[in-house]
Amino acid sequence: MTQAISTASQSAQATQPIDSAKPWHCIQVTRDGDVEWLSLSRPDNFNALNLALTQELYDYFGSLPDRQDVRVVVMRGLGRHFCAGYDLEDVEQLTVSLDQGLRLQRQLSAVVLRMRRCPQPIVGLLQGAACGGGFALALGCDVRFAAPNARMNVAMAKIGLTGCDMGISYFLPRAVGPAIAAELMYTGRFVNAERALRIGLVNDVVPEDKLADTAHELVQEMLAMSPVGLRLTKDGLAMAQETSNLATVMALEDRGQAMCFDAFMKEGVAAFREKRAPNYGASR
Repeated sequence: MTQAISTASQSAQATQPIDSAKPWHCIQVTRDGDVEWLSLSRPDNFNALNLALTQELYDYFGSLPDRQDVRVVVMRGLGRHFCAGYDLEDVEQLTVSLDQGLRLQRQLSAVVLRMRRCPQPIVGLLQGAACGGGFALALGCDVRFAAPNARMNVAMAKIGLTGCDMGISYFLPRAVGPAIAAELMYTGRFVNAERALRIGLVNDVVPEDKLADTAHELVQEMLAMSPVGLRLTKDGLAMAQETSNLATVMALEDRGQAMCFDAFMKEGVAAFREKRAPNYGASR
């Protein structure tokens, strides 16, 4: 295990900035094979969401459905905090007019929609504050690991807004149940890492300096799936949560499996029998 963690750490640290026609100013994107590490990069502002950061997240996640070269995304915040919510220095932009406020609000929400609609699983790494809009970004991830110092809350409930924002009223009760969701959304009460793990908000709590290693280890297991199989699993899991019709869910599952039969199952079965790692690239 020590050797595996060491290898994961070296790989996580060896990521390199990707070449991009669009320069990023508020995020950093690095590559590690088929994985992109997306870092919120406003550490002096606790990675708070402003207009520029929102636009870059909107653009980045909007580009992913057309990218076959990226199979998993790891999302984190640089510095002491994941994301402290909306930058209060930009609040005046939301109050210029109802039309502008609604337009900007919809772009914030659309970031989370694009996170859920992109075919790549997203692993979130949380340290320090994951509040308000940062909490919504965390809930938009498929898997969440937290450092012991992580603190989360529905911060908008404390500044005169509703607790229903950026998909929180959709994701939170599905994660923790309606009663706990109501407690958090009606009060803006903070949840520390220990309670977050207990109520199912995060998958695990690990030392902050091990967050990248933990993500890397999980991501390698995800990459052992076939490329299409992984994408269709995210798609199917999302659809299953959005409908209560069993027949509809099963029809979607049947379609996904049939698409993978000839393209990937032969190689997967052969690799299993031969006790080796599958080579799905040759069967795409």
